[in-house]
Amino acid sequence: MIEEGKENIIVLATIEFDSIAIGIKSLDEMAKEAPINIIDAFTICPGKYIIVFSGDVASVEYAYNKGLECGSKHIIDKLYLPMVEQSVINAIGKVVETQHWDAVGIIETLSITAAIQAADVAANVGDIDIVEIRLSIGYGGKSYIKIMGRLEDVEIAIQESEEVIKYKTQYFTSVVIPQPHSEIKTFFYKT
Repeated sequence: MIEEGKENIIVLATIEFDSIAIGIKSLDEMAKEAPINIIDAFTICPGKYIIVFSGDVASVEYAYNKGLECGSKHIIDKLYLPMVEQSVINAIGKVVETQHWDAVGIIETLSITAAIQAADVAANVGDIDIVEIRLSIGYGGKSYIKIMGRLEDVEIAIQESEEVIKYKTQYFTSVVIPQPHSEIKTFFYKT
């Protein structure tokens, strides 16, 4: 049920499928169900399909439910994020430069959906910048996020994100790099 007055809130959702064919069929059904902004939809290793989309609450909810219905037993991971942080949307598949260089945090996940969720958790718990959410094209199905900020904030953001992703069994590893060397900055921002 959609609460009155919540129609304009931006929602981000993802559905990750173990079947390319089912993923594409679900994408079509979802687009027919409601007007959503399809941020990206593509195949990933090893033979998976991901749909990342956003929009108002009602549209995303209807499309998300249609995707779950169409994909049923072929869904690997899913995420429905009401009131997503704008910094998360800005960093999906892109590098966002920041002035912070005190500490770097990287979380590596076993799904794209888990990386997006980790980024949202990080953005909500610490005063950090989401630098990148790298979608798993060519990474064997894994994804990662990069965050930057003060050491204490990066550590808290990484710790909180790990807990959520470990609960979903989609966590792979993470690192915190205090005072990263200036020589790696160019490579850190490289796409």
